[in-house]
Amino acid sequence: MDMRAVFRMPRTIHYGRSALERIGEETAHYGSKALIISDEVMSSLGYISNVRDYLATAKVESVTYLGVASEPTDVFVTEALELMEEKSCDVIISIGGGSCIDTAKAVSVLAVNGGYIGDYRNRNKTITKAPIAHIAIPTTAGTGSEATDATVITNKANDVKMMIKQPAFMPEVAIVDPLLTISSPKHVTAATGIDALSHAIEAYISRQSQPMTDTLALSAMKLIVDHIEAAYEHGENLDARGAMALGALQAGIAFTNASVCLVHGMSRPIGALFHVPHGYSNAMLLPAVLEFSQEHCRERLADLGRFFVPTKEKVDNQTAADIAVNEVKRLCKELQIPNLRGWGIDERSYESVIKKMALDALDSGSPANNPKVPTRLEIESLYRICFDYNYSTDNVMK
Repeated sequence: MDMRAVFRMPRTIHYGRSALERIGEETAHYGSKALIISDEVMSSLGYISNVRDYLATAKVESVTYLGVASEPTDVFVTEALELMEEKSCDVIISIGGGSCIDTAKAVSVLAVNGGYIGDYRNRNKTITKAPIAHIAIPTTAGTGSEATDATVITNKANDVKMMIKQPAFMPEVAIVDPLLTISSPKHVTAATGIDALSHAIEAYISRQSQPMTDTLALSAMKLIVDHIEAAYEHGENLDARGAMALGALQAGIAFTNASVCLVHGMSRPIGALFHVPHGYSNAMLLPAVLEFSQEHCRERLADLGRFFVPTKEKVDNQTAADIAVNEVKRLCKELQIPNLRGWGIDERSYESVIKKMALDALDSGSPANNPKVPTRLEIESLYRICFDYNYSTDNVMK
C-alpha cells in the first residue's frame, strides 16, 4: 500500500452509560474555572446542574453561557468569548448538540489566538497557539462534532455558513454518554440519526477516504442501520441509544479524517439562508445526492446496501447499491423527514437564491471530495430536485 494519510481524534474519549460522571476529574486536569457553553433546553433538562455538581465535587468553579440557539453564529461566539474573558475561565465545557459544541470550538481557539472566527476559514489565518482545553459532551447521536477538527459558524452579516477546519478545533476530551440522548424527541432522533448516517456514508465514499476511516465508517453505518429505527420508535431503548451514540462518534472520527462530500456542501447554504437545522438539511439532501453519485461509487454503496439484507443472501454490487439508495429513502420516509417544501420554505424565495447556494456549496470545498464531482449547474439542478423530493422507493433516478 503506497499512500500517506493523517488521522486525528480527541486525546481522550469516555463513552458508555454514565460516562458523564467523569466530567469533574477530567476538567480538573485542565483548569480550575470552567465556562459551560450550552442552551436553555439543556438547562431545563437538568444537565447543566448535573455537570456543575460534578465540577464542584472536583473543586472546579463554573460559569454558564446558555445563549446558543439553533445553528451556531458568530454572535454566539462573541458573546461566549466575552463572558469567558470577563469571568477569567481557563477551561471550556460544551454540552448539547452540534451547535453548542461548534460554538465552544470557536471560543477555545479565539480565546488564545484572537481575531474573528472567519479569519481562519480556508486557512487564511493559521492557528499557531494551542487553544483553551475544550471538553465536549454531545446530547444527540448525530453531529459527531465531539470528535472533529472543524467548526461550522454562520456569519450573520452575509448569511454564509463558514466551515472552518484546522487541527486546533479538535476537542481535548469527548464524553459520550447515551443516557443523555434519551431526552431527544423523536424528530430530533430522526434528523440527527440520518445526519450521522450521512457522515458515515460520505466518509466512506469520499475521495479522501483511507483504511482507518473506512473501518470506522463501516462500523458506524452498521450500528446506525441496525438501531436507528428502534431508537426512533422506542426512545427509552438504551441498547439502541448506546449503539447510535457510538455510531455517531465513529462517524464523526471517520469524516473528520476523510472529509465530507456533496451532501454537506449543499446543506450548509440551506441552513444559513433558511435556518433549517443541519441534521434535517443533510437528511433532505442525502437520497438525491446518493442517486446522483451512485454510478461513481457503486462498490462502496454496495457495502452499505448489504447491511440492509439478511446475512445469508448474496447480491451483486449493482443490486446492493440500489438497495442502499432505496433503504436510505425508506428510512427518510419512515422517520418522517420532510422535503424542503414540506419544511415550509417558500418556493419563490428558494429559487431566487439557488445560484448563490450552489456557489457557496462549491466554495466550501466539500463537493470536490464527492465520487462524482458536480458542476455548478448540476448542483443547481439537485437543489431543485430536493425541493419537492419524493422518498418513495419506486422513484429512483437513473
